[in-house]
Amino acid sequence: MREIMLILHFIGLAMGLGTSFGFMFLGIASAKMEKGDRMKFQLNAMALSRMGHIGLALLVISGIVLMTPFWKVLLSSPVLIAKLVLVLVLGALIGKITSIGKKAIQGNPEEQLNKMQPLGKMALLTGLAIVVLAVYFFH
Repeated sequence: MREIMLILHFIGLAMGLGTSFGFMFLGIASAKMEKGDRMKFQLNAMALSRMGHIGLALLVISGIVLMTPFWKVLLSSPVLIAKLVLVLVLGALIGKITSIGKKAIQGNPEEQLNKMQPLGKMALLTGLAIVVLAVYFFH
């Protein structure tokens, strides 16, 4: 069972971080476009966020199962606590980004997409920090 959960966890990691990196490179590519084309391109690229949501769900579900032997040492493990707090922060960031994305599709995309950019960067850095802490704790 543990191996299956690890596989699902790594698939979720690939999907989640892959989405963040994908948006970063799509943002770089769209920066070279005309304003109207850029807005249309970025709105169409929002479909990629679905992959990130699925990846995050896989990470959380498999992570809860994989954490089973570690719950009893949680309070004496500051690195593990930091990792779990960052997972909560990442979830909040993804929730806010999703909310802004829905508003962008409904209207005023330029203003909404500009709000998303710094949050997307924070989400990417948070995801990378989670990976670093996980490697440090679970090595």
